[in-house]
Amino acid sequence: MTDFRATAPDASGPEVPGSPTPAPAPPGPAPSSAAAGYDVAAMRAQYRAEGIAETDFPADPVEQFGAWFAAAAAEAADPAGVIREPNAMVVSTADAQGRPGSRTVLLKGYDARGFVFYTNYESRKARDIDANPHVSLLFPWHPMARQVIVAGTAERIGRDETVRYFRGRPHGSQLGAWASAQSSVIASRDELDAAYAELAARYPEGEQVPAPPNWGGYRITPRTVEFWQGRTNRLHDRLVYTRPDAAAPWTLQRLSP
Repeated sequence: MTDFRATAPDASGPEVPGSPTPAPAPPGPAPSSAAAGYDVAAMRAQYRAEGIAETDFPADPVEQFGAWFAAAAAEAADPAGVIREPNAMVVSTADAQGRPGSRTVLLKGYDARGFVFYTNYESRKARDIDANPHVSLLFPWHPMARQVIVAGTAERIGRDETVRYFRGRPHGSQLGAWASAQSSVIASRDELDAAYAELAARYPEGEQVPAPPNWGGYRITPRTVEFWQGRTNRLHDRLVYTRPDAAAPWTLQRLSP
């Protein structure tokens, strides 16, 4: 069985046996992390996972994503597993001036058309996408020494699809979508809690909550999908699918780590 866990190197010697001993650090003030009791520069893990080969990958990256996602979900379902939210992904956007922003959201669907998440259409990420639809998604399954990186373009999904998903959300999450004017400045937590309490009184448990008009989903149509597998000595495996447009076939290539 593949050991997905990353193991820490022996702190008494260099990471790679036979490699030169690192030169002493130049004189100067110690990094602030050292004062806190740890050395960030020395933090590293040695990945022991098996590699990945082009011959084992299907023609379609969504099929391969499904296989890796299933493995991450199985790990999350195991009480002893180390993955907690396999559908958590980092969404990176850039505004019209190219200034980037990243945040973690939850994947709520994927198929041959792309990857879907939901948000307030007046949030910072939504404003970025409206100005610049190029988006990157990162699935950080680090305990399994795996990552998937998707780059593509985002567009809003249909209102019917949004409403169907919204009605399946927990009641409290439905109220939360109304209570929060996402990314806007508020005076205090009390203001947010008061807005939620007012909504809870208006829509008690069991009563249907309408989907907010300024809330919905985005679908990212992928242009590249990279599968990253951690390997020893930082010689990781990276296989990337690319295509110039949605009508073109996928090409699979290996990247140097």
